[in-house]
Amino acid sequence: MGLRAGVLAVDAGNSKTDVAVVTDAGEVLATARGAGFRPSAGGTDPAVAALAGTVDRALAAAGVPGVSHVSACLANADLPVEEARLTAALEERGWGGTVEVRNDTFAVLRAGVTEPRGVAVVCGAGINCVGMRPDGRTARFPAIGRISGDWGGGWGLAEEALWHAARAHDGRGAPTALARTLPAHFGLPGMPDLIEALHLEHLPPARRHELAPVLFATAAGGDPVAGAVVDRQADEVVAMATVALSRLGLLGEETPVVLGGSVLAARHARLDDRIRALLADRAPKAVPRVVTAPPVLGAALLGLDRTAAPPTAQRRLRAHYGA
Repeated sequence: MGLRAGVLAVDAGNSKTDVAVVTDAGEVLATARGAGFRPSAGGTDPAVAALAGTVDRALAAAGVPGVSHVSACLANADLPVEEARLTAALEERGWGGTVEVRNDTFAVLRAGVTEPRGVAVVCGAGINCVGMRPDGRTARFPAIGRISGDWGGGWGLAEEALWHAARAHDGRGAPTALARTLPAHFGLPGMPDLIEALHLEHLPPARRHELAPVLFATAAGGDPVAGAVVDRQADEVVAMATVALSRLGLLGEETPVVLGGSVLAARHARLDDRIRALLADRAPKAVPRVVTAPPVLGAALLGLDRTAAPPTAQRRLRAHYGA
């Protein structure tokens, strides 16, 4: 296969996949969007096969058979063994001369910084944190759930809110307005009805994620139990960021801390204010910022870093995405 210079950028998250074909000059030739990437659910081969459909559409639209480098930031690439397995699977596709697979949190980080230096905490359905330095050193966490010490994210917040609401209803826990606001969100009269609807799947399990915004609204209304859950999420975000900064020797240097994912991008006042206050105390030289640029931009920038593209290429690429 004759390959053209340039980068195939892939940002494959749990809910959607974005692909971009980018020249070494930073020009976006084509893009494509596909379904989420979940090798942990259906296996590596089916996940990569589904990804291939999206990539092939982008390459066809760009009019190129392949590129010099594939920069793939993939959900569920949490451990080195998983990155190696996915790298081998993408190499077999022959899309590029070289392939680099990273966890998708790196795409969020690179999209939010002007050079490959900083820390990112992503709080979407789950929570993860990574850091990097220009010399290639990184800091990261397994981020595979409670067994690796993780807490929070939209799904975890919804579960915590349900736990407190159930205990408030039956008397095991402190009173909280969550016992009223959570079932009311689904038009149900009380917690017993919500528990039954979730248990018997009268409400699809995926709809639990809708309860995280209800938690934040209840906290904003002054409920102490909901507020404590929000505060704990802020504590977790800052703990991860501070540890990553420390591992990379960046606590003493002015360093961007990029905040991404649906929970953090929503800019809930209590969460946002506490994160900034805690960072000011524990990592005073950290510079927090919420990233709104699409992660596929970060995947493409990581690719241009690898191919040693000039700064003008990065500026052109950022301009294309309005970043």
